[in-house]
Amino acid sequence: MKPAEYDFVAARRRLEAKPKSAAEKLTSLEDAVARIKDGDHVAVGGCLFSRTPMALVRELLRARRRGLTLSRNLTCTEGEFLMVAGAVERIVTAWMSIGLPWGVSKILRHFVESGRVALEEWSHLALGLRFRAAAMGVPFLPALTMLGSDLMAVGGMKSLQDPYTGETLAAVPALFPDVALLHVHRADVFGNCQIDGYPHMDADIARAAATVLVTAEEIVPEEEIRLHPDRTVIPGFIVDALVHVPYGSYPHECYGVYDAEPDHFSAYVDGITERGAAGVQDYLERYVYGPAIHAEYLALFGDAALADASRRGRELVT
Repeated sequence: MKPAEYDFVAARRRLEAKPKSAAEKLTSLEDAVARIKDGDHVAVGGCLFSRTPMALVRELLRARRRGLTLSRNLTCTEGEFLMVAGAVERIVTAWMSIGLPWGVSKILRHFVESGRVALEEWSHLALGLRFRAAAMGVPFLPALTMLGSDLMAVGGMKSLQDPYTGETLAAVPALFPDVALLHVHRADVFGNCQIDGYPHMDADIARAAATVLVTAEEIVPEEEIRLHPDRTVIPGFIVDALVHVPYGSYPHECYGVYDAEPDHFSAYVDGITERGAAGVQDYLERYVYGPAIHAEYLALFGDAALADASRRGRELVT
């Protein structure tokens, strides 16, 4: 289904009809991920290896969901995990890779060219505008991005004429995910979430999605949140489930708290170079399906590695 065929009115009504709650949101990873159903459209916050909600992704993989659509601005290892696990049928993104040193995803190319996964490709700006339109509750936003690109035809985006200036504009369609997966620096028990550093598209994704699942490095008193209201990127009333998960993005990075693990990524990519998708499956067996809980997953890296990542992360802000 192309974006132009989406029922934007139905999607907006579904979002607006979602019950809002001001109650406490704290729960477990298992309970949070249980809200994701087969066939859901799952949007992921952060960007590349910045604040990837790895604890939620890992639990989603363990739950063996099927028929999912995954959307993210710049998709990282989580996209490869979900493809190899057979969880996703469609990827909506601007790019998939860990970063330039590791090259563009070979796994994405394999799954798309073999017809096992559909790729819906947008510019980074256009994808952000799609989430912004949904957050605003409108069916599209007019923009100049992607005009003249062959992505216009691939994604099904339409153009329109500005009635005031006569200029041709792109009508960037809203994107209403069923579920948002986000990782934040801190939150209170009611789900008021704060993010240090660049917030990426997380605020719009949270407002666009019908169900919002969040992991937080730290749970703090409500009074602490009130001291810095300008840092509250995501208000609690739109959050459905909150889980306290220190190192919830590791081995990806959480700005100012811990840095990413480039050597770990290099070893992961080496496995793909040697064995293709089987290399990713080996990784899943070791880091996803093997450890039963998040603490056991972190133990595979060791306390020394976690402490060093924390030291490097603090160096960025001191």
